[in-house]
Amino acid sequence: MTKEFVPEKMLHNAAEFAPDKLLHPGAELVPDDTATPPATALAVMAGDGGYQEEKYLGNYLRAKMKRDNKRFWAGDNISEYVTEENKERLIDEAAEAFETVLDRLLIDRDDDPNSKGTARRLAKMYFNEVMAGRYEPAPDATAFPNDSADRYEGMLVVRSELRSMCSHHHQPVSGVAYIGIIAANKLIGLSKYTRIAQWCSRRGTLQEELCNDIAREISKATDSENVAVYIQATHGCCENRGIMAHSSLTQTTVLKGAFKSDQSVKKEFFDNIKLQQDFAPR
Repeated sequence: MTKEFVPEKMLHNAAEFAPDKLLHPGAELVPDDTATPPATALAVMAGDGGYQEEKYLGNYLRAKMKRDNKRFWAGDNISEYVTEENKERLIDEAAEAFETVLDRLLIDRDDDPNSKGTARRLAKMYFNEVMAGRYEPAPDATAFPNDSADRYEGMLVVRSELRSMCSHHHQPVSGVAYIGIIAANKLIGLSKYTRIAQWCSRRGTLQEELCNDIAREISKATDSENVAVYIQATHGCCENRGIMAHSSLTQTTVLKGAFKSDQSVKKEFFDNIKLQQDFAPR
């Protein structure tokens, strides 16, 4: 049983309101006597007035993020607003919404044995798997000092398999990232490169954005300004719809510091990628 949701008093001035008409057609809006109510429900959700949407936790969190000027695009991390406790309620609410989607698609989810429970499976999949990187905090990348007299100053290249999702059509993106750094004053465990890359990828995103996201987070974790990320991936939005290009492959590269300014460093990075590709299992 999920816990009863109690709205945040500081956010809503302890006032009580009926559901938003825009979100629940037929519901009555009750104004807050202590605030000037906005003219539209959209303004309400922007946080400009004194209405509260009581039924759905998701709508409450949306309003709170708007009030906090927190961006919540498909590729953004919003883990500071989603706890493990309230995630279960959000899954319940998403399952209810997916039931409506299946109904609108005229799928019999009552008698079709393959569609029973599909709505909840979809909700759990989005929150716990394909978009988990939005709702989970960054992985703990324990760092080790690299500041001794015989410190490692060479290049490190890690191959990380990725699964992501196109934010345009919610189709799968599958591929591999090659992450390169020139070692700085601290090093992280080898598995952490892949954990960081997967954390960035498990969201709705574009491959170009994903390349930048991984480079930024790796630089933050290692304190290295010399970072490179090369991603090679196939996209379901090209394979399963539209042009139906089953042999389509997209490659993107982000080069920072010496990887961008020094041609020999850049060449060494791509030579390492070629070696990795020759070694990797087919």
